[in-house]
Order: sequence, then C-alpha cells, then structure tokens
Amino acid sequence: MRFLPAISKDAQKKIGREVRSWRVHRQVGLTFAELAQRMNPVVAGWMQYYGRFYRSELYPLLARINAYLVQWIRKKYKRLAGLKKALRSLAGAAARYPRLFAHWRWTTSASLTW
Repeated sequence: MRFLPAISKDAQKKIGREVRSWRVHRQVGLTFAELAQRMNPVVAGWMQYYGRFYRSELYPLLARINAYLVQWIRKKYKRLAGLKKALRSLAGAAARYPRLFAHWRWTTSASLTW
C-alpha cells in the first residue's frame, strides 16, 4: 500500500469552515485589492503547507474560494448580478492581474469558467 501525503478530509473541512467564516460576499465595502490583502497570507500559507506534495487535492478548495469571489462580485456590482457576467468579470480580473490573489497562481483561467 502506498502513502500519498495529501491534505486530509478533516483539514479540508476545517479550511472550508474558515473560508466560509470570512463571509466574503458580505464584504462589499472592500475593493478587490483589499480582499486580496486580507486573504492572501492565509491562503498562501495553506498552499505552501498542504500543497507541498499533492497539490491537486487543494484545487477544489481553491475553486471554492473563487466561487465566494463570484458571490462577492454579484453583491458588490449590481450590473454583474447575473452569474455569467460575474464569472466573466472574475475571469477577466484573473487574466489582467494573475498574481492579485495567491491561489490564482495555481488555478487556471479554465477553472474560472464553470
């Protein structure tokens, strides 16, 4: 039997609860850059620690963070309240500023077009 040093299910759940507790969609008073400034140190630490050996196990979590960012866009910008418009907006931001959020280094623009 082989051992794959990946993030455990319990750790994934704990991180998921942490991300949910940020209530990103309620932070409409912040700019994209301010959101990134708050999230990046924590997310970068998770990426460095849990993604050391089995990076692909973190992709669902990172996609979930992107989903919260889409919710934030839909709440902050009423003209982008439609899901497709919000997704396009996030994909455009990721293309223009690929290093704005720490997790965008690992996720591709394809993962932003669910």
